[in-house]
Amino acid sequence: MGQRLPASDTVESLEPLPLAYLAAPTDQKDQDHLRLLSIFHYVYGGIALLFGLFPVFHIVFGIMMIRSPQTFAQPGQPPAPKFMGYLVIAMGSCFMLLGFITGGLTLYSARCIRQRRRRLLSLILAGVNCFFVPLGTALGVFTFIVLLRDSVRPLYANSPGAGAE
Repeated sequence: MGQRLPASDTVESLEPLPLAYLAAPTDQKDQDHLRLLSIFHYVYGGIALLFGLFPVFHIVFGIMMIRSPQTFAQPGQPPAPKFMGYLVIAMGSCFMLLGFITGGLTLYSARCIRQRRRRLLSLILAGVNCFFVPLGTALGVFTFIVLLRDSVRPLYANSPGAGAE
């Protein structure tokens, strides 16, 4: 019952834990969240690139309107003017370009998050992604939540190329 601890194990001789040790679980949590955020950016970037291919139908439709306008004319009505076909092609091309740019930048942001670089670029792209409801909005909000934490900022400050923000 009355066992005595050696002098080296007494409470008075214990040193306090270093602050780095106490901060380790939060740092690990931030690392895990950044890893997941990077994965979600890769997935969403691939989806955005895939959806960027949908306007191909509009482009083909516009080409058909230019090449054979009588196909789309109502009986007894004149065919649509050729500029309508060019307008459909232009709009389809713009939406396709928008999808490819958004998807490509999201994939690049995923790479930057993985390498802990260009935090500002990822934050700006998170704001842009918020316009693409619902997946882009969810990704953008979660990106803001993770990258605006005070504990995440030092992870970006210590990485190579951090001054390129």
